[in-house]
Amino acid sequence: MISVEEALARIFALVEPLPTEPVPLRQAAGRVLAAPVVAPRDQPPFSASAMDGYALRGPVAPGQQFTVIGESAAGRASGLSVGPGEAVRIFTGAPLPEGADRIVIQEDVERSESTITLRENLDDGTHIRPAGGDFKAGDRLEPGRRLTPNALALAAAMGAPTVTCTRKPVVALIATGDELVMPGEAPGPDQIIASNSFALAALFEAEGAECRLLPIARDNRESLTMAFTLARGADLVVTTGGASVGDHDLVGEVAAELGMDRAFYKVAMRPGKPLMAGRVLGMAMVGLPGNPVSSIVCGHVFIRPAIRKMLGLGEAPAPRRHLPLAAPIAANGPRAHYMRATVSEGAVTVFDRQDSSLLSVLDAANALVVRPVSDGARAAGEMIEVIDL
Repeated sequence: MISVEEALARIFALVEPLPTEPVPLRQAAGRVLAAPVVAPRDQPPFSASAMDGYALRGPVAPGQQFTVIGESAAGRASGLSVGPGEAVRIFTGAPLPEGADRIVIQEDVERSESTITLRENLDDGTHIRPAGGDFKAGDRLEPGRRLTPNALALAAAMGAPTVTCTRKPVVALIATGDELVMPGEAPGPDQIIASNSFALAALFEAEGAECRLLPIARDNRESLTMAFTLARGADLVVTTGGASVGDHDLVGEVAAELGMDRAFYKVAMRPGKPLMAGRVLGMAMVGLPGNPVSSIVCGHVFIRPAIRKMLGLGEAPAPRRHLPLAAPIAANGPRAHYMRATVSEGAVTVFDRQDSSLLSVLDAANALVVRPVSDGARAAGEMIEVIDL
């Protein structure tokens, strides 16, 4: 068996950042930007009013009077020039008239026909947004980041109708086992309903992948060979089940018959020991355990980081943070243990039940506590590593 760190390094070695493609801005939410967006002009492109009021030339003092000579609205510049004793009625976002150097907000003004008088509570603000105050021509939205709603707003303001993004990794998911039926089908007395692929597809798509759920592969060479054939063209094929050493665990054997170049088999972790990886039919391949919790934990620990690398976000394990334990936990054994837990009020509580078949416990968890190999007993209040789910 190899360590979790070594297994992740070998999985990283199986994948590379993918090519780029143009993406319409409306469809780019969550995508990874692969080329800079460059502003062609300043924003705002002119000095503009930040408030509704009157544009005029200072200095100003309470009681001063000005003659209103026109109006400037957003999208409709007045074309006027403001001289001493003159003012232009102006609205938020409107271009500042030539000669004006401040906006007096309308609440600080009394108006009578075409004359305004400044009130006693006159504030000191200019209320002007300078040209280029947000960004300037040549400023860039840099690549290597996800396009959040805020980033999309910035790209749109820079005038980009499309952005260059890394292509989404295509992940083919193959659930294996004679015991499985799909949700909605009637299971026999010795069958269960397949769940792994639905969780993994949601997990990987949230990371930015495109997932293909293939038909369940049965525990025979013909069905498994057909499943791998159907997966052709994917960037990564992920199997669940059939990766252990039982008489019906044939995934590794069939992959070898198809020319798999194996990177490793078995990892010193729980849950998730019977894990394999390599390349087959031109695709990176990871064989996950069949127990639901094992497959989902391995999806967090190994597959999500691999997807991030394919998206051009670099090589890094799942993000971790340190939190205090709310209650003591016993010593760990010879494998790294990823324990389901809950984080509440700044402390983490580990569930008593850690069986790798218990989806109900996983659903109640919002974190994994990471126990290193042979980690000693931990007391309440001690800091421990946590992966947020």
